[in-house]
Amino acid sequence: MRTTTFAAAMLVLLLGVHAVATAQTSQAGATPAPAGQPVTRTDAAGKTLYTVVDGYKVDANTMNGFRAWRAAACDRCHGANQQGLVGPSLIESLKTLSKDDFVKTLHDGRLEKGMPSWQTSKMVMDNMDNLYAYLKGRSNGDITRAHVEELKP
Repeated sequence: MRTTTFAAAMLVLLLGVHAVATAQTSQAGATPAPAGQPVTRTDAAGKTLYTVVDGYKVDANTMNGFRAWRAAACDRCHGANQQGLVGPSLIESLKTLSKDDFVKTLHDGRLEKGMPSWQTSKMVMDNMDNLYAYLKGRSNGDITRAHVEELKP
């Protein structure tokens, strides 16, 4: 009986690990680029939003967005992987949230929902576009890891 219980527990654990790994690598139905090949996304005006290689090496501006994320400690509410905690999942929210609404939310906050205004944070305000790019890359599934590295030229 003990061996059967242990085997069942291991199977549940392995299936859970596989489900988490699959969910993390297949966000938004994105097809990963071949190893070493850059993925570049643009905004509606044709301006480069971000570039990522191998799912975690990002351009300098997107790296600054990640740094703003860390400096503002957004993970306290939105989770270390942007999956949501007391605040919503930003991976899901940025699938439908417009950039204008993103900017308004950061600037004004949503106090009734516990989201503070960041308008007095120079780091956040100076990196609004970069932070949006980082989170949009996570939401799109192009940036597959929450912790990124700067892409070296």
